[in-house]
Amino acid sequence: MGGSEPADQLRVAPVADEAPGYAVETFSYPDAAKILAEQGITLKRGDGHILLVPCGSETDLLEVWARDRDKVCFKVTGSSGFLSLDVPAVFAIKGNDYSTSVDMTVGTEQKSFDLLKNAWTSVGEATDPEGRDHALVEITAKR
Repeated sequence: MGGSEPADQLRVAPVADEAPGYAVETFSYPDAAKILAEQGITLKRGDGHILLVPCGSETDLLEVWARDRDKVCFKVTGSSGFLSLDVPAVFAIKGNDYSTSVDMTVGTEQKSFDLLKNAWTSVGEATDPEGRDHALVEITAKR
């Protein structure tokens, strides 16, 4: 072996003590707890292409109208996006330039609505014969 130690006494030392950690993307919405506390909206997870923004901050926003709250606006970026959220008592949404669909829940039922581009779409309780509260639970958009 060419060394001064007998082969049965050779030791192998690790090059590094530990392997580097792994980054795991959870797709959780940043500052979700703060947004819930300040606005009463639960933003769960998404791909980063549908973002909560101040209404009136720019054009081509999705505008969500719900009872007992100010409108809530979202900006869509890129070629597609999704956002899982919870906004209670939604009755209308104004679409933007994207083909957008929303999923809503009422009790144990789930309902989907395709939004009109750049126009208002009645959704949730506005379309329900019983006028029940519908929560907006997902937004999906694509070019």
